[in-house]
Amino acid sequence: MPDDPVRLPPVSTTAVGVAAIRAAESAQPAPLFVDPLAPAFVDAARPFWRADREDAPPRRRVGALIVWIRVRTRFLDDVVNDACGRGCRQVVVLGAGLDARAFRLPLPPGVRWFELDLPDVLEFKEEVVRAGRFEPACDRVVVPTDLAGDWAGDLDRAGFDPAQPTAWLAEGLLTYLTETTREAVVDEVSRRSLPGSRFGVTLASADRAASRRGVPESMPSQPNDYVALWQSDAPPDAHAWLGGRGWAVDEHDALERGRAYGLDLPAVTETRYAARLVDATRV
Repeated sequence: MPDDPVRLPPVSTTAVGVAAIRAAESAQPAPLFVDPLAPAFVDAARPFWRADREDAPPRRRVGALIVWIRVRTRFLDDVVNDACGRGCRQVVVLGAGLDARAFRLPLPPGVRWFELDLPDVLEFKEEVVRAGRFEPACDRVVVPTDLAGDWAGDLDRAGFDPAQPTAWLAEGLLTYLTETTREAVVDEVSRRSLPGSRFGVTLASADRAASRRGVPESMPSQPNDYVALWQSDAPPDAHAWLGGRGWAVDEHDALERGRAYGLDLPAVTETRYAARLVDATRV
């Protein structure tokens, strides 16, 4: 790695925390998934990121975040594997961050994989990929862009084929977008999705987002405080939110899905505002 690696802006730095959790999961005796690139991302970020900072979120919040990332990673792995097994040969990861699925999933031949994110994020990621000589399992295309801008045009120029069914991923992303940008992104995804396309989405807890309400927009982001960076609340009803755009929605409570994966998680009586996982199919 270079002596002075690319530094990431606050929102993108949260991706390093996600990589750290994925690295820890990969080292477990019976992991939900294995991400061999995650330790390399964390090592490369050490000059500007630490997990034990004094201004880190409270331990209780960190514990919930770890469960959330473990479960959502496995869930979206399953969405991609199933979509590709059903004929999708085009995958688009929105706000890809340090997602390494293009390298670690057993993808079928002919898959074209697009990763969209800010230029600094992708530059950092490519430095690590090159230094580690990691090879993707598909035709991988990185697309530097801004989801608040002409990301669709950038995707087209990178070779996106609108005549192919597509698997889209929005993992840990939408709450960092303003509501206006989020809705514009989902509208564009819907317009570009043929029947049979899939949309894997994570929706954060609405009550957690509510803790951000009333905080002045001018308040600076706090390092390692991912909630302080949120810009919008999760849609309360995924079926209404995506159904009107032509998607059949399969929605799961994150804790219930975690228990289905064999995790020992507490039962909850109120799930209305719990973190949710969405697997939507274009009809």
